[in-house]
Amino acid sequence: MAPVVALSRASPHKTSVREAQPIWRPSALRVADANLTRFRGWLAGRGQAFADWDSLWRWSVTDPATFWAAWFEYTGVIADRAAGPVLVDGDRMPGARWFPGTRLNFAENLLRHSSAEAALLFVNERGTRRELSWDHLRAEVARLADGLREAGVGPGDRVAGFLPNLPETIAAMLATASAGATWTSCSPDFGVPGVLDRFGQVKPKVLFTADGYFYGGKTLDSLASVAELQEALPSVERVVVVPYVDHRPDLSRLPRATHYADFGRAGAAEAFERLPFDHPLYILYSSGTTGTPKCIVHGAGGTLLQHLKEHQLHTDVKPGDRLFYFTTCGWMMWNWLASGLASGATLVLYEGSPFHPGPEVLWEMAAAEGVTIFGTSPRYLSALEKSGYRPRERVSLARLRTLLSTGSPLAPEQYDFVRDAIGPDVQLCSISGGTDIVSCFALGNPLLPVYRGELQCRGLGMAVEVWNDEGRPVTGERGELVCTAPFPSMPVGFWHDPDGARYRAAYFERFPGVWHHGDYALLTERGGLVILGRSDAVLNPGGVRIGTAEIYRPVEQLDEVLESLVIGQDWDNDVRVVLFVRLREGAALDEALRERIRAAIRRNATPRHVPARIVAVPEIPRTRSGKIVELAVREVVHGRPVKNTEALANPEALVHFRNLPELAS
Repeated sequence: MAPVVALSRASPHKTSVREAQPIWRPSALRVADANLTRFRGWLAGRGQAFADWDSLWRWSVTDPATFWAAWFEYTGVIADRAAGPVLVDGDRMPGARWFPGTRLNFAENLLRHSSAEAALLFVNERGTRRELSWDHLRAEVARLADGLREAGVGPGDRVAGFLPNLPETIAAMLATASAGATWTSCSPDFGVPGVLDRFGQVKPKVLFTADGYFYGGKTLDSLASVAELQEALPSVERVVVVPYVDHRPDLSRLPRATHYADFGRAGAAEAFERLPFDHPLYILYSSGTTGTPKCIVHGAGGTLLQHLKEHQLHTDVKPGDRLFYFTTCGWMMWNWLASGLASGATLVLYEGSPFHPGPEVLWEMAAAEGVTIFGTSPRYLSALEKSGYRPRERVSLARLRTLLSTGSPLAPEQYDFVRDAIGPDVQLCSISGGTDIVSCFALGNPLLPVYRGELQCRGLGMAVEVWNDEGRPVTGERGELVCTAPFPSMPVGFWHDPDGARYRAAYFERFPGVWHHGDYALLTERGGLVILGRSDAVLNPGGVRIGTAEIYRPVEQLDEVLESLVIGQDWDNDVRVVLFVRLREGAALDEALRERIRAAIRRNATPRHVPARIVAVPEIPRTRSGKIVELAVREVVHGRPVKNTEALANPEALVHFRNLPELAS
């Protein structure tokens, strides 16, 4: 075993003249007990010794086949491992193939533990608490998988979840994976059109839903929406209803519906279908910025290996940890959280508003349940700070050692707030990746210091760089975040994209052969990353990715609105949605019309899509081909110059968006 020391930066990363002292450093005990220390010692015992972090990371990206093979072996992935190369066509991106011939089952790896200890802890805003042991969860998954097989579900089929963040949601996903089918999900606050934009493309065979959900003190019905979905989704042969609001909901309005407790045989034997490494596990959805959301297909093996690495090495998840992330099952962080089972962690699931009945709700839960790793977003931290609630003064967080944040850039001042109001000994890890890779490009590191406003490091096995407009790697300069080599959690492809053209256009068009992620970023001289926001027009308030098309559709169905344009305005360490509308002659943007617009968006999309400001303008700028230009308007609103106005058919329209008093507060 190599000596236990914190990994230092290698000498090429010089100290910046602007560098402040780190706000957190790992203790000697933390270093000695870290999974990363153990893995490094294991590598040293096999002739791969690394004296510092940079040399370890650089080896992982220059010899990725050896790194990922070592990680596969170290974690004891349950699989039928094939002889032969780990990586085929490693010089192709896309096109590289990982672990060809290897067969595994995702659920089998997540359910490898068996005990009466808690696998899942559930709490909601009403104070309801439930606990499922590992043995109970395994039995539930076996029963549901039996029900799916009885319903004719197998490899190649899709199973959808229109569900709150319940234990049953985790069980249904694992049962789907057990049977070799593909799981896809939306949270119940999505309107029917938004769900159909997603599920309508992938045509699920079975739909899991709940009868309703609770949010902000309200009880909300889901079954009316499910009735509409059933009518519009002829592919759905069975609907399985979880009794969440009512212990025995009335299913008379839902043909082919079954109560959750009646689906599958109690006592059914476990059966895990082992399938190829890249067999489709999940279908996740892009934001739908320019139209129907893209359906991104993720493979089982790549997702498993990547999440094991991120949890164990970067987040230091250990058996018995209590891992919490505030998320819905419509965000990729739900998929990321679920994988924590593979590392033996107990998942803490919360359902409802994070501020109902007050700002204390998540922290009282964290204290009561002994949460060790707490995941959230910058928007939540900002709202918590404004509420005046200071967790460390109100509850005991003795077990909490790590706070994760993602969804949007975390402002430097928010690092100060976490240290001051939550605890100086808590490691704050801002992490960044996306639905596109169902994982992260940059994360935390239990052996490195934390600096304000900075993600600690690039992920092992992720050849991440920042490139300027000329396609050259830069340090200390703003540019595009790219990944220059294949990695296992790259998408298998897009749904309904047989020749891969849409997939290549999404990530490889700007820099051929290199993954272009669409994040504007800066690589610091010490090897950390600063994420400066999205480089495209995707809206991202509070970490929720929002496509503009999902807002345009309901707004422009209103008679008074001729056309509209939406942007994200940087505001108060977050992004707020601003909607511009061009109205029919004689119409006025009074409060009544504003409320009708908000209601239409809320009804057809989600409450998160509702704009913070709605502003009337006389003209919407367009390109010569007739496309509206969100990016140009966003630049004008932020007082920045607009590049290439020659591409606009009516560049004079930009004048209407300058210095608007409605956007000053």
